[in-house]
Amino acid sequence: MLARYLVYAVSLLLISFAVNAEQIGSVRTIFNLVGGATDRVVVEVFDDPVIPGVACYLSWAAKGGISSSLGLDEDAADVAIDCSQTGIIVLPEQVENGQRDGEEVFKKNEATVFKSLQVLRFYDVKRNTLVYLSYTNKLVNGEIKNNISTVPVREWP
Repeated sequence: MLARYLVYAVSLLLISFAVNAEQIGSVRTIFNLVGGATDRVVVEVFDDPVIPGVACYLSWAAKGGISSSLGLDEDAADVAIDCSQTGIIVLPEQVENGQRDGEEVFKKNEATVFKSLQVLRFYDVKRNTLVYLSYTNKLVNGEIKNNISTVPVREWP
């Protein structure tokens, strides 16, 4: 029984590290006089590692400047997410029966060790809809910002 939980935990860990977001673009927001690098809003996309046919787009604020590059200044906690169907969705049996609700599908460590951006997936059986929850957490201050996006599971033309 313990071995089963260890295998599941390692699988989740590997999925977390295997999913990389692809940067789509960014927009400058503030020019820093010291250090020259600018603050910006970054747009990235990643595919659900378990459910093909779903892509999620994230936008988040990235700090610039010397202090940010040294890891002394951290990105804002705000994050936006929008997920959409990009192909045929075939739900694995474990997702359909709720065994994988709350599964982490994306994780990115922010500027400090104590802050991360995460995306979890849930499945609403009654409405046949995937729900993606994005949130940032900061262990020291307990600052948590969150957002959701839904993807109704439909036939693909």
